[in-house]
Amino acid sequence: MALRHAVLAALLDGEYSGYQLAKIFDVGVANFWYAAPQQLYGELTRLEADGLVSGREVVQRGRPNKRVFTVTEAGIGELAAFAATPGKPLLIRYDLTVKVHAVDRLDPAPVIAQLRERAEEAAAKLELFEQTLRHLRGDTAEEEFLRHGDRVGPYLSCLAGCRLEREVRDWCVSAARVLTERASTTEHASTAP
Repeated sequence: MALRHAVLAALLDGEYSGYQLAKIFDVGVANFWYAAPQQLYGELTRLEADGLVSGREVVQRGRPNKRVFTVTEAGIGELAAFAATPGKPLLIRYDLTVKVHAVDRLDPAPVIAQLRERAEEAAAKLELFEQTLRHLRGDTAEEEFLRHGDRVGPYLSCLAGCRLEREVRDWCVSAARVLTERASTTEHASTAP
């Protein structure tokens, strides 16, 4: 998957400026693709040059004008071609797991601190995803929304984000607990007469 596909997918919900798109990436797309705002602006320029999005200038009073973008039929075709190609397996490159893997030969304190910090970040992201899910489905029960709701794709991808962040949070809490207990046992053993 390329950034262009993530941008095209995000633009399916409406007409957005680069700034608005960056906000969407922070919440709705962050669970499967990260992009810095500068990358998004560059990609919008390329997508427009390729005819996959259409941009127009919006005149604003008291603020600078902004440019907003929508997906073209060619952009929908690009997404259709992308959707028809086999997906690649999920690859995980997560530096914290490397640190945990090596912790037996290291001072565990900084690794434990990072695990606890990442658990807090995951909990905050999980809450944000859950708020997004509530917003997407409104007053509709989840099962009903999944059967009959509009735009179930963003909802399903947000569910994936929830599950991922929940698993990361739980793993970090568990790993920090194990390493803390082991460090405590090691300290007691080394200070015993």
